[in-house]
Amino acid sequence: MKDAVNNVNVTEEITEEKMSEILKVRRDKLAALKEAGKDPFEIVKYDVTANSAEIFANFEAMEGKEVSVAGRMMSRRIMGKASFAHIADATGKIQAYVKRDDVGTDDYADFKKWDIGDIIGITGTVFKTQTGETSIHAHSVKLLAKSLLPLPEKFHGLKDTDLRYRQRYVDLIVNPEVRDTFVKRSQILKEVRAYLDGKGFLEVDTPILLPIEIGASARSFKTHHNTLDMDMYLRIETELYLKRLIVGGMDRVYEVGRIFRNEGMDTKHNPEFTTVELYQAFTDYHGMMDLVEELYKQLAEKVCGSLVITY
Repeated sequence: MKDAVNNVNVTEEITEEKMSEILKVRRDKLAALKEAGKDPFEIVKYDVTANSAEIFANFEAMEGKEVSVAGRMMSRRIMGKASFAHIADATGKIQAYVKRDDVGTDDYADFKKWDIGDIIGITGTVFKTQTGETSIHAHSVKLLAKSLLPLPEKFHGLKDTDLRYRQRYVDLIVNPEVRDTFVKRSQILKEVRAYLDGKGFLEVDTPILLPIEIGASARSFKTHHNTLDMDMYLRIETELYLKRLIVGGMDRVYEVGRIFRNEGMDTKHNPEFTTVELYQAFTDYHGMMDLVEELYKQLAEKVCGSLVITY
């Protein structure tokens, strides 16, 4: 029963009683680690020298060399005196070969008690297994953080859309392809700024807390300023303050700003979101249309590498 609890994955059918048992076992493991002087949360630093993508991309140069990687243990196969595990870092996933004779009897015994989802560090040499899989032959293993909650079941993953949006950190763990969305979002904002800066626009910050409720039919979030003893509202747009800057003589301005609307929500609408709003003097809507079309073209080419995009 203990081994089953150690390696169980969560499915939709798991009972509350079973979950309680899993949580208790993991917390008992953490308590035992602390009692043995091996509290993983006291380890605040681990020297990482390589990541999975780097090793795969430069295998010929790195073969036989010692590297240190760190990440979340996503799977493990224990085969007596040797085991295989897959470690997921920020760039991908790589296999580790852990042998008792190489890491030591005590450390190997500890390794077998760790759980899927634990964050671990592996130091070893880069090699390929007989099946041709790029791997790390571990010389040492270290538990860096204890996972007290089990991950979703590996074959079905996290599929519930609402849960994925509410628990993005879990979504990123079990659906690593989601990371590309976050990367592209960052790249898009970087390129938007580069494009607009190149056109002579100035990025500015305008107030988020407003003294009056502004915004046509959009509903604002209301808060209270204690020092001034007055109600204030989170902005529902950046438009009015940007237009005031144009009035003040700043011909081209833009803002990458957070917007808050106290309204409905679904998978495509969130009460808190980011907008890019820009204003330019001495042009008309044709000039703004040309600018936006050119911007979108440049974004597609630089971020996606093509003007043809699969969505």
